[in-house]
Amino acid sequence: MLGQLDAVILARAQFAFTVSFHFIFPAFSIGLASYLMVLEGLWLKTGKGVYANLYRYWLKIFAVVFGMGVVSGLVMSYQFGTNWSVFSTKAGPIIGPLMAYEVLTAFFLEAGFLGVMLFGMSKVGRGLHFFATCMVALGTLISATWIIAVNSWMQTPAGFAVNASGQFVPAGSWLPIIFTASFPFRLVHTVIAAYLTTAFVVGGVGAWHLLKDRGNAGARKMFSMAMWMAAIVAPIQILAGDAHGLNTLEHQPAKVLAMEGDYQPSPNGAPLVLFGLPDNEEGRVRYEVSIPHIGSLILRHDPYAPLPGLTDFPRDQWPPTPIIFWSFRIMVALGFAMLGIGLWSLLARLRGRLYDWRWLHRGAVAMGPAGFVAVIAGWVTTEVGRQPFTVYGLLRTAESHSPLAAPAVAASLIAFVLVYFSAFGAGTYYLLRLMAKAPGRGESEPPNLPQRAAGITPAASVGVPMAAKD
Repeated sequence: MLGQLDAVILARAQFAFTVSFHFIFPAFSIGLASYLMVLEGLWLKTGKGVYANLYRYWLKIFAVVFGMGVVSGLVMSYQFGTNWSVFSTKAGPIIGPLMAYEVLTAFFLEAGFLGVMLFGMSKVGRGLHFFATCMVALGTLISATWIIAVNSWMQTPAGFAVNASGQFVPAGSWLPIIFTASFPFRLVHTVIAAYLTTAFVVGGVGAWHLLKDRGNAGARKMFSMAMWMAAIVAPIQILAGDAHGLNTLEHQPAKVLAMEGDYQPSPNGAPLVLFGLPDNEEGRVRYEVSIPHIGSLILRHDPYAPLPGLTDFPRDQWPPTPIIFWSFRIMVALGFAMLGIGLWSLLARLRGRLYDWRWLHRGAVAMGPAGFVAVIAGWVTTEVGRQPFTVYGLLRTAESHSPLAAPAVAASLIAFVLVYFSAFGAGTYYLLRLMAKAPGRGESEPPNLPQRAAGITPAASVGVPMAAKD
C-alpha cells in the first residue's frame, strides 16, 4: 500500500508536520524572551518584588520552550538533504549562507548568554544579568529576521542569477536577496504575531489564577500586562496584515485570489466571500455567502476597483484554494477575537473591574491557545499559497524533491509522528504543569549582590577579622 502513495505528497506532509510543531515554539520564545526583558527591567527600575517573582516564574517556562524549539528545529535542516535534495542543490547557494548567518549571529548570541540568564541571577550582578536577558531577547529577534529573509526570498525571489549548473546564485550584492519586496511586511507581521501569541498565553495563565484567587498579586500583574498588549498590539497587527495583503496581491496575486475565493475576474469591484466551498475543478465557490464590493474595498481600498480572478492565470499555477481559503479565515477570525478581548479588557479597566469580571477571565483562558492556532493558520496560508512552487515562479515543488521511494518517506513520517507526539506531548504536559502553579506570594527577591565564584565565605558572618583570631 505504501508503494502506491506519492513520494512528493509524503515529503510535503512530513515537512509540514515537523515545521508545524517547530513553529509554535519560536513564536512563543520570541515573545517570551522580550517579556522577560521587560519584567527584569521593571524590577530593576521599581524594585518591586512582584516583577522579580514573575520573571523567575516565566523563566522556567522559557527554558523548556527554548529547548523544545531547538530540538524540533534540528530535524528540518536534515530534511532539506534527505527529502528535498534538488531544491538544496539549486537554491543552496542562496539559502545556505542565510541559514548560516542565522546560526553565527542569532543562535551563538542566544547560546552565549542563555546560561547566564537561566542560572546567573544569584551569580552575577543585576546589570550583567539584565544585559544577558536583553541579548537573548535580541537573539530571538535576529533569528526571526534571518529565517523570514530565507522564506521571503522563496516567496519573492530577487537579486539572483542562474549559473551554468542551473543553480540560483547571488547576482552581486546580498542586499536585494535579504531585503526582498515582501521581507519587511512578513517580518513585522510575524514578530507581532509572536508577541500576541505570548500575550494571550500570559493573559490566559493570569486569568486562570485570578479565577481561583483574584487577590494574587502576580496573577493580577501578568493579566494586566497581557491585556494592555492585546488592546494595543492587536489593532496594529490588523493594519500590518492589511499592508502585507496588499504587498502579496502585488507580487503573488494568485495566492490572494485563492484566499479570497475569487475565481472569476471582477471588473466593477469584487465581493467579499465570507463562506462557501471553493472548488478548483469547477472554478467557483459553491454555496457562496458574500458581500458585494467589500473585497475590492479591502484589497484595493476602492469598492469599485477591478480585480482579476484565478481564471486569468494558468490552471497549473493555481494553489490548493480550499486549504488556504479556510486557513486564512481561521487566522482572520482569531485576530478579530484577540482584538475583541483587548477591547473588552479596556472596558473592564475603565470601570475598575479588570480583576473582577469573571467572564472576561474565562474568555482570556479560552483564548490562551489562540495565538498558536493563528500562527499555524497563517503559516499554512503563506506556504500552501505559494504552491505549486518552492521558489515562487521559478522552481516547482514537483521538481524539488529527492529521488526517494514512497515507502521510505512514509516510514520516516510515521517515526516522526510517534516521536514528536510522545516527546513534545510530554514537554507540553510539563509546561502546563508549570503554568498551573500559581505565582508565589512570598518568594524572596533575588540577592542584591552576586555570590562569589568559589562560594560564600564565612568571613562576612564573623564579627572580627581573621587576623584578630591569631
